[in-house]
Amino acid sequence: MEYINEIIAALKERYPSALCALQYEKDYELMIAVRLSAQCTDARVNLITPALFARFPTLDAFADADVAEVETYVHSCGFYRQKAKDIVQACQILRAEHGGRVPDTMEALLKLPGVGRKTANLLLGDIYRRPGSVVCDTHCIRISNRLGLASGKEPEKVEKQLRAILPPEESSDFCHRIVLFGRDLCTARSPKCGQCPLRPYCKEFSGTIENRGSTSDS
Repeated sequence: MEYINEIIAALKERYPSALCALQYEKDYELMIAVRLSAQCTDARVNLITPALFARFPTLDAFADADVAEVETYVHSCGFYRQKAKDIVQACQILRAEHGGRVPDTMEALLKLPGVGRKTANLLLGDIYRRPGSVVCDTHCIRISNRLGLASGKEPEKVEKQLRAILPPEESSDFCHRIVLFGRDLCTARSPKCGQCPLRPYCKEFSGTIENRGSTSDS
């Protein structure tokens, strides 16, 4: 797909800074924030983590934490019991098996509680700048389908399709920009097609125009 570079360029122009929306200072804090973001908005997570990270300022503090106390800090994130349990256990594993560091391989990351491929790819891309890291969230899946870059709704299948066409050095930043684009313009229910810089590449927009045309001719 030759036009993938044009899509990347258009996204870069609109969103020069391809930064993760989650706020963190330490690598393991990003791991925690991403776990909290499941079924929750990044904005909500960013409201919660300052107090959480102040109460547990080190990896050891999280590893030694009472899960019930962590629950009180993450309660408003939803699924807070499982998230709190996963956070404490993951930090215990980082301390015991990885010298307190977030692992730098997909295999090791997937062994951590609460870490799936989406989280692992984000950590590899943001922490280690690993080429080819494709973070396949709901925005990425929806927009990739609309643009004809991928088909289907299964994250791992969409990830594989995108990995095959995205320049490896651009993939992580592309995914961050897609999230910004999905919140800003290409929303799930009411996309702002009239303002969209990717309209020339959008098969869904083209299909809508064609359908409107056939309807008006009938």
